[in-house]
Amino acid sequence: MLYQIHDMQRTWLTPYVALAEAGAQLFSNPFSPFAYTPLSRRIAANYELLYRLGKDYEKPAWGLNTTDVDGVPAAITEHVVLDKPFCKLIHFKRTLSPSRAADPRILVVAPLSGHHATLLRDTVRALLPNHEVYVTDWVDARMVPMSAGPFHLADYVRYVQDFIRHLGPDTHVMSVCQPTVPVLAAVSLMAETDPAALPRSMIMMGGPIDPRCSPTEVNNLASTKSYAWFENNLIHRVPPRFPGAGRKVYPGFLQHTGFVAMNPDRHLQSHYDFYQHLVQGDDEDAESHRRFYDEYNAVLDMPAEYYLDTIKEVFQEYRLAKGTWDIDGHRVNPGAITSVALFTIEGELDDISGLGQTEAAQRLCSGIPKSRKQHYIAPKCGHYGIFSGRRWRETICPKVGEFVRKFDAPAA
Repeated sequence: MLYQIHDMQRTWLTPYVALAEAGAQLFSNPFSPFAYTPLSRRIAANYELLYRLGKDYEKPAWGLNTTDVDGVPAAITEHVVLDKPFCKLIHFKRTLSPSRAADPRILVVAPLSGHHATLLRDTVRALLPNHEVYVTDWVDARMVPMSAGPFHLADYVRYVQDFIRHLGPDTHVMSVCQPTVPVLAAVSLMAETDPAALPRSMIMMGGPIDPRCSPTEVNNLASTKSYAWFENNLIHRVPPRFPGAGRKVYPGFLQHTGFVAMNPDRHLQSHYDFYQHLVQGDDEDAESHRRFYDEYNAVLDMPAEYYLDTIKEVFQEYRLAKGTWDIDGHRVNPGAITSVALFTIEGELDDISGLGQTEAAQRLCSGIPKSRKQHYIAPKCGHYGIFSGRRWRETICPKVGEFVRKFDAPAA
């Protein structure tokens, strides 16, 4: 019933949110006479803060329309190349000169862990000048009808395999955070069942390959609470007004509450600063706040089966790390991978996936020669800094580009 109550509350708040938005415009729009009254900025700031605290945040647009390729502007168009019930495979197609040599193809596997794939906008933007980029764009589970069936962690692995096969063996796979686990499982299984379709390389960034290494608060929560606690307290059914009515999910609004609870003081200060920027007329900083929270507050529902499988198999039983994970009757054995190059990347200050959790893939993939392995720890870099921001753009992305080109040819 919690999801239904939450949905009713959002519906009840809708007219008040609309009123707050109108009030903010009334006291800030240059064509409104009220914008020139003595307290107009303060009143408008109060209204906008109320509006942003109460509004629903929809999935943001990618907004990637152009890039520079060799110093020449290139238009970008989004194409859905595979459309599955729980995920769309998107290609950011660049308009290039026909005579230009083809760039390496890279599949960016986005996390299915609360936020939309657009959280990797900066990741994709930095890759576009030198790569053909494809991204897994996960669908909000509340929008997936019950007729599509359940979605387990094993289904995630199968999706990754389907995407790799569709793009072909000259593909490089980059997984960010959570998908490092299913991507390693997918490639491990393909190494034994479909070696001809294997990708050129795997780039794994800040993921829980072995959560026993440098456990964080996220890992501790998963290991100290029972499976039944997660099932009984965090799983709810989608309300009737959505296409996925009746589907069991881990609701986005609960996930968002958890995100905020990790750093409540920081978010409180951020909103206070936003209010002050509005009062002082600091439009640039205010707009920066809006952009960040438009993305941060946009969350999706995760299928209950997938979420609970992840809690149990990844964070409680460590099946990948211990070598006890079976999918469709096959044991997941990373040691079977021999021809795929491996690049693991960690942030020195990562408080989501601690140091060593991603590097564990180096140990598990014992069949890959050392000459085809690489590991990098980004100094003074937190979790999000691995794939977003200045350090990603200036340091990590160039290293990824060099690695991809080094191993873009088939293994001998």
